Amino acid sequence: MMRILIVDDEAKIRKVMALLLKDEGYEVLAVEGGRAAVREAERFSPDVILLDQQMPDMTGMEALQQIRARRPGQVVIIVTAHGSISLAVNAIREGAYDFIEKPFDNDQLLLTVQRAIEYHKLSGELSQLKNRIRENYSFGQIVGNSARLRQVLAQVRKVAATSATVLITGESGVGKELVAHAVHNFSPRAGKAMIAVNCGAMPLTLIESELFGHEKGAFTDAREMRRGSFEQADGGTLFLDEIGELPLDAQVKLLRVLESRTVNRVGGKKPVPVDVRIIAATNRNLEEKVRRGTFRLDLLYRLNIFTVQVPSLRERCDDIPQLTDYFIAKYNKVLGLNIRGVTREAIDRLGRYHWPGNIRDLENAVQSAMILAQGGVIGVDHLPMRIKGYPLSIESALMTENETGKIRDANARVEKSLIEETLMRYDYNRTLAAEALNVSRKTLFNKMKKYGL
Repeated sequence: MMRILIVDDEAKIRKVMALLLKDEGYEVLAVEGGRAAVREAERFSPDVILLDQQMPDMTGMEALQQIRARRPGQVVIIVTAHGSISLAVNAIREGAYDFIEKPFDNDQLLLTVQRAIEYHKLSGELSQLKNRIRENYSFGQIVGNSARLRQVLAQVRKVAATSATVLITGESGVGKELVAHAVHNFSPRAGKAMIAVNCGAMPLTLIESELFGHEKGAFTDAREMRRGSFEQADGGTLFLDEIGELPLDAQVKLLRVLESRTVNRVGGKKPVPVDVRIIAATNRNLEEKVRRGTFRLDLLYRLNIFTVQVPSLRERCDDIPQLTDYFIAKYNKVLGLNIRGVTREAIDRLGRYHWPGNIRDLENAVQSAMILAQGGVIGVDHLPMRIKGYPLSIESALMTENETGKIRDANARVEKSLIEETLMRYDYNRTLAAEALNVSRKTLFNKMKKYGL
């Protein structure tokens, strides 16, 4: 039952209001003055307060300020005498929901209260939705309790409260976007939009239009004005994922926007001011890219104000059991399965694997194992071959009576697997993979061609 607190120094007004509202099924409490209103607002916890503007012990404005200070979300309707509209307007500026004039129409009073109740319900639902969003996209999906992860989350909490630009680094698949969401959702901008842009996935010809927008007629397909990612994120956060893949000419234009805090739409003549917090992420070594001339040093300085290094899964193996349980619970719902858990032997095998694809790799492995172990428990036999081990290893091949063909095949399988995993680790960047394997780029290319990679 919804609760209404009536505050008026006139007993007749209190009685009329109380009868009307009780007949509508509301629980009603009526008090005489402002001090009683402040006290009962906390004790009675009303959904809506009808607050008279003129009272002998305290004005309605004073009571409103004290009530809102203690209960920021409290819905208050100001009841004001005829001709005191300016006072009611001031009260709305102070946080009142609406006002009604004396003498009031009974139907108008009930309608105003009904709207205030609906507003109260919607505000509660919105608050719950925001809490769910914070849970789903902040620390809720960053699973684990290892020392390395706790260190990262401590950094996130500190930087989130500021307006500083954040650069998130780490290998592919470690969860950089989840960290970005956490920074945004624990920041003062949490109520505004977070727009995510994958700098490596945008066609070269459309990068400027995607980031900065365009005017109608700016190019052949520009049939109407379009706001770019910066304008869409105005007041909130712009997440630039894979920032290391941005071409040099686009880097120049991005740097200009970061310095001026304005964007120029393609085909536009007037700069548009934007208020955006930048979070960037990369799995590349940007300092190395600067040395090679493929990334601007001045842009790196702009982005590298506060860096969060997300650890690889190899650096937080203690989190693998918890992550595995998380993915089992997730995919039991998604796939309609009933996997009860995982054996100790399987967990040990997962812990010994080096995870070139990190958490994304683990998620795929758990999902695959669940399909094979439907209705039961995940064991070693259900794990992907690359994790549980291939039937024929180099050692076993060497023990088979100098069967050179088998040795050659075993070597080829191991070599192919090593190259494939190194390529995955470096997101198929051949230059970086070749350096890691200590071979030339040409040799790596020939091996990839040989193994069909």
